[in-house]
Formats: sequence, C-alpha cells, structure tokens
Amino acid sequence: MYAVIETGGKQYRVAPGDVVDIERSEGLEGDALEFERILLVGGEGAPKVGAPLLEGARVKATRIDEVRGPKIRVFKKKRRKGYRRTRGHRQDLVRIRIDEIVA
Repeated sequence: MYAVIETGGKQYRVAPGDVVDIERSEGLEGDALEFERILLVGGEGAPKVGAPLLEGARVKATRIDEVRGPKIRVFKKKRRKGYRRTRGHRQDLVRIRIDEIVA
C-alpha cells in the first residue's frame, strides 16, 4: 500500500517503513506525526484519488531526526558591469519514518 501526501508545499509518495525528509516543522525527536492532506491511496486494486483530498485517509509517522539538505549556490551576474554576487542556502529538514497508512 502507498499514498501520496502533501506537506510543506511538496508532494511525497510514501509507503509503510519508508524514511522521508520533509520541510521542518515543530516538535521533538520521537514525536508522532499525522498527515491528513492525502491526495491518493493505492496498492490494493484501483487507486483511490481525492478531489483534491481523500476524506478520512491519514498517514501516521514518527520523527527520527532533524537534518540539513544539500548546499545550493545562488549566483547573480550582470555581464560587462563587474556585478557578481554569490549566496548559499541549506534547507532545514525533518527525517520521518512512515508507520501506517489508514485508508
């Protein structure tokens, strides 16, 4: 069984036992999370698709750790003007383990 959840403005395909990095949220390590914005549940027979969300579907997860995403570079330049700016960014993420999908 799998589900497509939406959190932090992004969509993730998850199944029980998966470990996923999502946008940082409040809470402590070991806390239980419950996602209610479920877009699709599939795996047994035809998938159930929400319009836009599935009513009554939930995904239960556990916070494992807080991690940081990969470093990206933001580089701006205007040619022939001597203008160059470099900035970096590293997103704060939360690593979660998917425990259960309730359809």
